[in-house]
Amino acid sequence: MFSRRTHHNESFSKVYNTSFDKYSRAGKATSSKQKRSFRDRGAAVKKLDLQPKKADHSPPVGSTLTSAIVTICVGPEQRLFAAHEDILSHSPFFAAICRGQFLESATKRVNLPEELPEIFSSVLEYLYKGDYYPRLLHNKRRNTWELEDTENNGRGGVESTVLHPRAGQELLKDTMLYCTADRYGLEELKRLALRKQGLQSGIQCSTILASARYAYANTPDTDSKLRAHYLALIIRSRSTFKRSGTMQMEMEAGGK
Repeated sequence: MFSRRTHHNESFSKVYNTSFDKYSRAGKATSSKQKRSFRDRGAAVKKLDLQPKKADHSPPVGSTLTSAIVTICVGPEQRLFAAHEDILSHSPFFAAICRGQFLESATKRVNLPEELPEIFSSVLEYLYKGDYYPRLLHNKRRNTWELEDTENNGRGGVESTVLHPRAGQELLKDTMLYCTADRYGLEELKRLALRKQGLQSGIQCSTILASARYAYANTPDTDSKLRAHYLALIIRSRSTFKRSGTMQMEMEAGGK
């Protein structure tokens, strides 16, 4: 009897130990799995936190582009552009036109005979994309802002000046965009144009002075940012002005 009891105890002990070992291994496996899951979740969260967040500089355009199409005739040659009414309405100038009597209701057509197609095309690009060509890019390695490489991006080079028919000479494109944005009530486009112009280099003295005259004539006297920008531009280019004699000629002509 004693031996049977011993055998029974040994059997019970064996079963107990086996069950305990299984429970222990299952518990360790579960614990290890939970720990791995916790670490994995932590790593995933950390990875998400480290992801750079792209700033969206685009104007809000709504969920869909289903508004009516407006035709815009630009310049004396009436070059045609088409844009969604909702997109145009982000400009207070065009919002008033779309609500008012200046928009031909039957054809939804707007005439802008005084605008230049080259400038209006950039305005429209900004309204849709939040920027205009060439784009403003952030150089992460240098932590600086610069204009995209127009020579190696497949679109070809871009001129920094535009011939203004009434002025009869080349003017800085960014200055003309700034003045147009001022008329259209696009404050962010004004800031963007001014920032891009500050990145331009190698500008001829005559172009700087002609653009300054245009800017002063087409913006209010209270626009101190634009005037400060041109003052800084002229100071930076003073050595070039001195060599060319352009400034002296302008002063003798009375800035006319």
